[in-house]
Amino acid sequence: MPDTGLRERVSPNMHDDKPSCCAPGSNPKADDFDARFEGAASEVPEAPPDIRSALRDRLESIEGGFFDMGARRSSFPDDLDSPRRRVRVSPFRIAPHAVTNVEYAAFVDSTGYRTVAEQEGWSYVFHLFLDDLAKYPDYAGPAPWWRRVDGACWSAPGGPRSDWQDRPDHPVVQIAWYDAFAYCRWAGLRLPREAEWEFAARGGLARKKFPWGNEMMPGGVHAMNTWQGEFPAINTAEDGWVGTAPVGSYPPNGYGLYDMTGNVWEWVQDYYGPRPDPKRLAVHDPTGPETGTERIQRGGSYLCHISYCDRYHVHSRTRNDPSGSAGNSGFRVAGDA
Repeated sequence: MPDTGLRERVSPNMHDDKPSCCAPGSNPKADDFDARFEGAASEVPEAPPDIRSALRDRLESIEGGFFDMGARRSSFPDDLDSPRRRVRVSPFRIAPHAVTNVEYAAFVDSTGYRTVAEQEGWSYVFHLFLDDLAKYPDYAGPAPWWRRVDGACWSAPGGPRSDWQDRPDHPVVQIAWYDAFAYCRWAGLRLPREAEWEFAARGGLARKKFPWGNEMMPGGVHAMNTWQGEFPAINTAEDGWVGTAPVGSYPPNGYGLYDMTGNVWEWVQDYYGPRPDPKRLAVHDPTGPETGTERIQRGGSYLCHISYCDRYHVHSRTRNDPSGSAGNSGFRVAGDA
């Protein structure tokens, strides 16, 4: 990595035997960086009651219940997604799809909020979306496919020459956890807890790999937006997309939820840390560790591929600094029943 004089932006996942292709990590920051971002997100005003009510009405109601959370065996032990444990989830509500560009634009127009990437002046863009890599020599630790691009942010996800208005129905990306939290505060909603997210992703199916079953391509048809080809150099786009796909491009799961695997990584509320003890009786509404330095992301993204980072299952998880953002990092909202 070129010596830029900046502290490396490296995801903890990059120390696995197969590091995450998806989470480049947090931006180089001063000691008060997170406090400043958290403060800005916490000061966002709430939307008027009619807007908050309309946003809540869009959520799907999930009855909750018992389910087996996690995997029997983990492909990436540091992800802590195994072994399975019995979990009970109370009724809740969750959005049918990730927050889109046009939805996030309405929030920004209403509040004037500036995302972490906008405040920093840069974010990471996947190398295939750049015209000349020589112009972008700085990259994320051992992941040269993530290049620092000045001006990259939610409204210009590929850098200054890109525009969210070219993809209004795609999930918003270049989103840090603080940016998702700010939107939730405005909307009168919240991020899903990790157990809620996985319960919802499974769509009522038990111990399956995907929201629709165990076959990655049921009937030989692509059911989610992931990488095809040779990572990270060649994406054949056999599923129709090289980058993000419009929300709802694939059939929903049994709960009417779209893109619970693939497309973009989705922030959840929980800190990263040990999961509930599987030897205990069923855990009711687990919330993860009370404190931590990283937040959990779920679902995988358009960059996940079986040859390198197959974190596109309903049990898959990664983690990142809450100030970390990239071109495949988004979120969906949730609410209490």
